[in-house]
Amino acid sequence: MAPLQLQLSNSTLRRVIKRLHFPLEIMLVCVRWYAAYPLSLRQLEEMMAERGVGVDHATVHRWALKILPVLAAVFRQRKRPVGGSWRMDETYIQVSGQWKYLYRALDRLGQTVDFLLTARRDEAAARRFFERAISLHDLPEKITIDKSGANTAAVKGLIEDSGLHIELRQSKYLNNIVEQDHRAIKRRLRPMLGLKTFHTARRLIAGIETMHMIAKGQMNCPKGASVSAAEQFYSLAA
Repeated sequence: MAPLQLQLSNSTLRRVIKRLHFPLEIMLVCVRWYAAYPLSLRQLEEMMAERGVGVDHATVHRWALKILPVLAAVFRQRKRPVGGSWRMDETYIQVSGQWKYLYRALDRLGQTVDFLLTARRDEAAARRFFERAISLHDLPEKITIDKSGANTAAVKGLIEDSGLHIELRQSKYLNNIVEQDHRAIKRRLRPMLGLKTFHTARRLIAGIETMHMIAKGQMNCPKGASVSAAEQFYSLAA
């Protein structure tokens, strides 16, 4: 495999990979493929073997759990601003045989505002999601949701308690864009055959969502530069 020519300056990543006895370039290629494409761990093991790299599928899984959250945190610092009209929806994700809930908001252009995996689907979970999204971005002008009572109560409660002026709209049609984004993430999760723990699920979904946002052009890059999604991902480790 061709070297990536990385100079590792991320102290958090350096600490995380300290006892992982493989070149960083190989680990980054594996975790990027795992986050970006609907591949199983055993398929990744076979693909690396074809390239002369002997690595066990369980080892790739450990790399993903350690490296992806670090890169996701770096990406948040380099993420482009989003628009002020948000569309929010949630979907089901199976974790350890139980249904959990992945909240997601996009702006009107389809750019990801934020996401959050929660154990429950209720007003408290929806409000926690909105408060986190607002803390990471400018205040939205509009929030569009479906007719879920929990989501409606969460937004109305947030507006009343904070005195913020946010227009609340309810429209299933306008939220189709969010449902399409859910499907993209679910396609990637399907080969994983179920996430084993809530902690594992949050870490892997953070990496998958990061790669998905990079693919949508949501990472700040040098003006005028043509940088591939792969190069943007690898630059998070530099």
